[in-house]
Order: sequence, then structure tokens, then C-alpha cells
Amino acid sequence: MASQQLQAQTLPLSPGAQPRSWQQEVEGAWELGRRGVPLPRDPDWKALCERKPFERNLLQNPNPEGVNISEPAPHLPPNSPRVSLESLGNFSGWAISTEKLPPQEAGKKPCSEAPCFSWCVKQQQVDLLAEGLWEELLDSYQPNITVMDWYEDSRLAQTVYQLHVRLLAGDGQTPLREFHHEGPEHGASREEKNWCHVSHVFHGYGPGVRYVHFQHRTLNAETPGGLCRTRATDSSVSVQLRD
Repeated sequence: MASQQLQAQTLPLSPGAQPRSWQQEVEGAWELGRRGVPLPRDPDWKALCERKPFERNLLQNPNPEGVNISEPAPHLPPNSPRVSLESLGNFSGWAISTEKLPPQEAGKKPCSEAPCFSWCVKQQQVDLLAEGLWEELLDSYQPNITVMDWYEDSRLAQTVYQLHVRLLAGDGQTPLREFHHEGPEHGASREEKNWCHVSHVFHGYGPGVRYVHFQHRTLNAETPGGLCRTRATDSSVSVQLRD
């Protein structure tokens, strides 16, 4: 009965328009029936329509520093002091930490005054059910889950970036599928703008996925001339229905 009442809810009408239910709106937007997508057990069509769980970036603040990948990464002025990353933009939603590296682990050639390297670690965990997806969809249909990121080839070392993405079970900890990347890859573009792109599509990952854990690590170096950073931007996690 509750499900029938939800299906009977209609959208606000413009003058002369025919009544259209929220369920019809969802079907018109995503063609769940044509794609053979199993429906939720107790659907709230209005909430599903408002959340727009497909083709939407599920990460918060994917470009926290407002960096434009169509332009070269901005240079830090000489003798730039270390400041908190949070002061450089809106990092709400990101958990941020720093991991210092011994000099030999950074892969930098010896020099008279070796820089101090560290990883800047930023991560988020996406709750797929809270974003509007549902168990029957994730367990049976298993829509594609696409992750993408852009990072600067700062040339501070051979490897200046790492991406670690895990699809997690309902406990939010058990990994069911993983993707890992280090960059820049051999032969990567050395264009003036120095931006590198990485992407991966999870598909056929099996039942039980409820969370996506997204972590990228960018290399920083404190040198006699100041702080040098590697930026990452336009990070994304999105879900797609197959045609």
C-alpha cells in the first residue's frame, strides 16, 4: 500500500501539462525497465529523483583549490612557507594527513642539501546507499563505478602521485575490489601544462558493495628554496547504468 501511495505522488504541474508521477519521472530519466534494472523493495521515487544517483560526482569538493587543468599548475613563490592545506581552499569532506618519507624513499638524486619529502594524503569514503543507490541494484545489476583524477607532474621525483580506490562491503572496511595507480607512468606526456589523467571503471564486481573509498597521495618537498607541492584536482566517483 505504501509503495502504491509513493507511485501515486505526482510532480508539480505547469499549465496544461498532464500529471506525471515521480516513478514516471525516474523511468523517463534512466529507463530502468528497458535496462532490466531491479527496483528497490520499498521505493521512494521522489527522493530517488532528487538525489540523482547516476552520472553524478559523488565526491565532496572535487576541486578544493579551484585549480584549472586547462592551464599550467600555478607556481609557488620562492621561499614559500609550509601552511595548512585547509587554508588553501575548501577541503570539506576530505580527511587529510601527512606521511614523511626518508630521503632515499623519494627517488630523488643526491644533492648538496637533500629536500625533505612527504606524502599529502587525502581521502573520502562514499556511502552508496546514502547517495540514492539501492541494494538490489548494487547486488544484481552491478552498475559501472567510474573513478577519475587529474594530477600535476611536478617532477619532484620519479613517482609523485598515487591513487588507491577500494570497493567496500557493508561494514565499511572489507575490500571487495581494488584499483591502484602510481604516476606519472613511463612515457606520460611532458606537455607544458603538466597535467596527467587517470581513470578506471569497476564492473562485474559481485554482490555486497556498499562503499567506495577514494584515496590519493601527492608528493611534497621542503627545499632550501621553499615548499614544492604536487596538486591533484577534479577527482570523481560516479555510477553509470549500462545501455
